[in-house]
Amino acid sequence: MNNIRPGLFVMVMAAVAAALLAALLLVGPAWAAKKPAEDAPVLNIGHRGASGYAPEHTIPAYDLALKMGADYIEQDLQLTKDGVLVVLHDETLNRTARPTAESAPGDCTGLVREKTLAQIETCDVGTWFNETYPQYAQPEYVGLRIPTLEEVFQRYRKSANYYIETKSPESAPGMEEELLRLMDEYELTKPAADKWQVLIQSFSPASLQKIHALDPSLPLIQLFSGAETSGTIQAKLDATATYAVGIGPSKADMDKPLVDAAHARCLDVHPYTVNETPEMEKLISIGVDGMFTNFPDRLEAVLGKEAAKGKTGARLAAQVSGACLVGSRG
Repeated sequence: MNNIRPGLFVMVMAAVAAALLAALLLVGPAWAAKKPAEDAPVLNIGHRGASGYAPEHTIPAYDLALKMGADYIEQDLQLTKDGVLVVLHDETLNRTARPTAESAPGDCTGLVREKTLAQIETCDVGTWFNETYPQYAQPEYVGLRIPTLEEVFQRYRKSANYYIETKSPESAPGMEEELLRLMDEYELTKPAADKWQVLIQSFSPASLQKIHALDPSLPLIQLFSGAETSGTIQAKLDATATYAVGIGPSKADMDKPLVDAAHARCLDVHPYTVNETPEMEKLISIGVDGMFTNFPDRLEAVLGKEAAKGKTGARLAAQVSGACLVGSRG
């Protein structure tokens, strides 16, 4: 170094600095591609719609959830005896369905999969809500009917984001194929793949793996029951990441190590069902990416100006997930 003339030394160092600057400019876009992680908003998922205020899985519950700021409305699927997907949480009609003047004896009790759509369409699923939650009762809820998934798609088309669960798929052969057929018919398959307009969840790994085999582009969420713990879920994350983009644990199993372990595998975390403001705030503080709630307005108030507008939350979440996966491979 002592033999290098001072002028030459200055020229060499300037060239090195210029090269370093050029390198930083070149890699800048790659950094930018990975950076949006902190910019993705927490997703507000209307659990069975705004089911704290209106009868679950009915059009009024979905309309209200969207009005209250929900980024997604959730549909639980059951398959009728004649192969139609209807939107109902329980395998049986017993809890929420009531007979009407159109119903024959037995039409509105028992397993959904043992009833035809014509039978199910006679049932009232609003009266039970008014009886159970008189503080939120509305006269117009009396006589509400169980919607088909197609009716939900027909109403909202591409104006809403859907979070769809295959319920008890082992007892409903063909459920996955019918779901994908309807998504194709209503042109939701590509928006689901590109911007998470439809997320598909299940407690059944086999159901999700079947969907993944039928269409690997679709974003899937693995649900975990309350019988799990943070530790047992963490042990399953590597396997889950082979087909899913996220996990849905019970809120009781949530802690920061689980969130961190999921994020390390580019898996989003959407716990269920979170209804009180303090627990919403706690889950946000440990880094969850969204949550199910019966009261979307409460979560919207907690999120404040950080809440996503319209359908943008889903699109941003998809972008962040994609950037994470690209970064993990490269």
